[in-house]
Amino acid sequence: MTLALGRLGTAHVIVFVLTAAAPLAVVAGVVPVGWAVTGIVGLPLAFVLVAIVLGLFCVGYVAMARRVRNAGVFYSYVARGVGRPVGVGAALVALAAYGAIQVCTYGAIGPATAGLLRDTLGVPLPWWLCSLAAWAFVATMGVLRIDLNGRILAGFLVAEIVLLVVLVGVDLTHPYGGQLSVATLTPQSLTGAGMGVAFAIVATAFIGFEGAPVFSEETHRRSVPAATYLALPLMTVLYAGSAWAMSVAIGPANLHAAARRHGTDLPFVAGHVGGGLIVDIGQTLFVSSLIAAALSYHNTVARYAFALGRERVLPAWLGRTSARTGTPKYASLAQSAIGLAVIAGYAASGADPLVRLFYWLSISGAFGVLLLVAATSVSVVGFLGAHPAGESRWQRIVAPSLASAGLAVIAYLILAHCDQLLGVPAGSPLCWAFPASYAVLALTGVGWALYLRRARPHVYAAIGLGAPTPAAHLATV
Repeated sequence: MTLALGRLGTAHVIVFVLTAAAPLAVVAGVVPVGWAVTGIVGLPLAFVLVAIVLGLFCVGYVAMARRVRNAGVFYSYVARGVGRPVGVGAALVALAAYGAIQVCTYGAIGPATAGLLRDTLGVPLPWWLCSLAAWAFVATMGVLRIDLNGRILAGFLVAEIVLLVVLVGVDLTHPYGGQLSVATLTPQSLTGAGMGVAFAIVATAFIGFEGAPVFSEETHRRSVPAATYLALPLMTVLYAGSAWAMSVAIGPANLHAAARRHGTDLPFVAGHVGGGLIVDIGQTLFVSSLIAAALSYHNTVARYAFALGRERVLPAWLGRTSARTGTPKYASLAQSAIGLAVIAGYAASGADPLVRLFYWLSISGAFGVLLLVAATSVSVVGFLGAHPAGESRWQRIVAPSLASAGLAVIAYLILAHCDQLLGVPAGSPLCWAFPASYAVLALTGVGWALYLRRARPHVYAAIGLGAPTPAAHLATV
């Protein structure tokens, strides 16, 4: 069973990647949190340095993408580069990590929307009702044509970028003290006790950059490399440029206090121009940015589940597509059911959706994705080393190896500062529970693959190939 071929172009794929990264949510959420928590002012430089590491990863990643087309990207790449059992372990980690990032957005969408409606229209609504409205939109779009999803997301993305460009212009034309400061771009700006936390926070902001190959079966072969190489620089410019512009308008010495005072409103008040109107527009687009990210990640999770269902690693019904839209219909509905259950569970329990759903699951999900990125970088070395086809030594070995080392450092920083990232006391069980859960999932996947090798060898032989075996033929419904 295949997805709808040729539905997406390079522009569509770039839109999916950038909306998953949620540029406005990063600028309004991640950057103020970084300044408030760490006191490190050099976040603009940190964005650039982390982007360099991810750029090295993309060298081998894109070379692999040219050779392997499979919606279950990390699953397929790890299976081919390291081995099928490890690939299935990576698949379960990917479903959990991306699934966590997708459902956690409802924990921010609900409170943000409820607050916006209360402050602008005087309409009091419970957060979960606003989250349900966003969930209904995402669930509906998830079973429609993927190119329609792309057009809707493009509208959200353009609005975000236009606002960010306007804010950057306002900030740079209203510098604090009358001078354009570059203090947040110097090496000294990253020194201090909070440096490790700052890099960990910045790294989580890039999650989504790796998403282009997920749509490789629905687009042209050249679109994935082009989208990957274009999306990462665009993200870096938006993140680093917006953060630097804010630091110019606020003043480097004032960033910590301003971030703690204004929170997610910081980008909209930094230039002191526009007053309440800019804040209202910014908050509205902040919500739309989160909804767009929820939809983009929904499509990613659905395609991973589809790839595993198609190969009978997971139940076969997940691998069925809609005859009308060509989308992974049942995988999409399964993800929607999980999202609904999460919203209902948090609403019934009374747990804080912003902290315990959005913050906790976004950090844990981002950590899981970074682990997969690191594993994929190692897999690229294994696969391209064993199956060279014109790639240079730089593509096959040097760049992926350097990226693996850099990604290992980033993963360590997240683990070492997990308590600060989650906002829990040092030694909290959460600091080891999230990493341990990924280890359990990975080992479960390895064990399941070994069972398949013995009991269902035809299924095991097809792991990572991206096409159904004759015994696993699935009807289109």
